[in-house]
Amino acid sequence: MKFFDIIDNIKQPIFSLHDLRMAKINIFPYQMTKWTKDGHLIKIRNGLYAIADKKDQLNMEMISHLLYEPSYISLERALSKYGLIPEMVYNSTAITTRQTKTFQNEFGSFMYRSIKKDLFFGFKKIKEMGGVYLLAEPEKALLDYFYLNSARINDLHDVSELRLNKAVIRGLDKKKLKKYLKVFRSKKLEQICLLLNK
Repeated sequence: MKFFDIIDNIKQPIFSLHDLRMAKINIFPYQMTKWTKDGHLIKIRNGLYAIADKKDQLNMEMISHLLYEPSYISLERALSKYGLIPEMVYNSTAITTRQTKTFQNEFGSFMYRSIKKDLFFGFKKIKEMGGVYLLAEPEKALLDYFYLNSARINDLHDVSELRLNKAVIRGLDKKKLKKYLKVFRSKKLEQICLLLNK
């Protein structure tokens, strides 16, 4: 099979070897290697590829969603998107129920932090550029960040070091924050949240 036969059969900019099998497209490993070497494909991870000519249809969030499932964008990437922190975040940071992992590929660095299954909630589905990804709500992104970094947040000074945008904090849904906080069942997290109002 020729590379352009794949283009005709696979409409999405990202596809997996499983997608090819489902479309009854038989490809040999050496062909994938050659097409990647020739610049037709970009290898995202083993078994997952992007079509080079369609890479402008992708963003880091969409790649993150397909790279390691289940996962949703949270932590620094989400906090930056919502304007909760002043820094621009160029890496992708996400939450997963699987083991903590980091991937590096042509698109950048993708970090996944592991969380218990009962804490895997508080996100919404975003449709963008013809693809989808899951994004933490601002309240959940903040709690995820505090929860996974609680060992180094102990007092008001530590909270102020995070340089959180107080105007955005004030605009958060307090009822939702309280409701989500209960699910974590963490005294330390409750203490950190109390420091936000000081």
